[in-house]
Amino acid sequence: MRFRATPLILLATTVYACATANALAQTYPTGPVRFVAASAAGGTSDIVARLLAQKLSEDLKQQFLVDNRAGASGIIGTGLVAKAPPDGYTLLLIQPSLTINPSMFAKVPYDARRDLAPVSIVVDVPQIISVHPSLPAKSVPQLIALAKKQPGQITIGSPGIGTHPQLTAELFQMRAVIKFQNVVYKGITPALTALASGEVAVLLSAVPSAMPFIKGGRIVPLAVTSAQRIAFLPDVPTLAQTALPDFESSQWFGVLAPGGTPRPIIDTLYKAISRATQDAQTRDKLTGLGMTIVGSTPEQFEKVIREETDNWAKVIKAADIKPQ
Repeated sequence: MRFRATPLILLATTVYACATANALAQTYPTGPVRFVAASAAGGTSDIVARLLAQKLSEDLKQQFLVDNRAGASGIIGTGLVAKAPPDGYTLLLIQPSLTINPSMFAKVPYDARRDLAPVSIVVDVPQIISVHPSLPAKSVPQLIALAKKQPGQITIGSPGIGTHPQLTAELFQMRAVIKFQNVVYKGITPALTALASGEVAVLLSAVPSAMPFIKGGRIVPLAVTSAQRIAFLPDVPTLAQTALPDFESSQWFGVLAPGGTPRPIIDTLYKAISRATQDAQTRDKLTGLGMTIVGSTPEQFEKVIREETDNWAKVIKAADIKPQ
């Protein structure tokens, strides 16, 4: 005798599944939550993870324990969470490497859109275009004009091939129809030091990293790549305001869960993150580091992942960027 699902059975199954999911959300979490930061301790990702973990622990009455899993442009930490049980007890804090890696590497051990569930973008970190004081360009239009006169001769520093600052610099060059000479360093600090010493002429970097050099007068900021000007540097225009309309590229930091995590658990986490980002003390700490509070919905984060994955793929292909 063959079993045939009747509408009544299907309805009962659906009701049971919804009731189970709701019950999970009402009791979640009942134990410690592993919060994987796909970066080394001490970096921006680690700082955001630890501040957020503290607030989530206070709010949800369970420990959120940060576990730094750096390596392979975030692939190690991301792969760990992608393969974890979808029960809300393993989470990931990641940055745009999530949307860059699929086009930078021939194979990654997960499908970000299938194996991970977006929860929320916590903060954005704007990038800033800075130059050495000796460069005869004190605005983006002047920099573009100078680069057109000296194609391939002006040097630009990079914190690594395939990093968000490097790809943003490539996008800037494509939009402005110019070409710099790329000089690669092992991280943003050596690249900023090289800019300050005059070893390179131009650099894109995260605002928090550049601020000590800007305040010391060692480098000159020309524009930020965010949609709006930032409070720390109100006189520095956006790139869109100066030369390239609609240009925007910020380094976000967001939380994801394993794919298949029940929506009620996702919602519990999203609401807790939203409360954390609205907390005055947390906001002050994050904005004090040059970050912009976001607190996006899961749907907004999913859209960012989808669009950036496609957009960075186009940039990587057009610039013929290969991992080194």
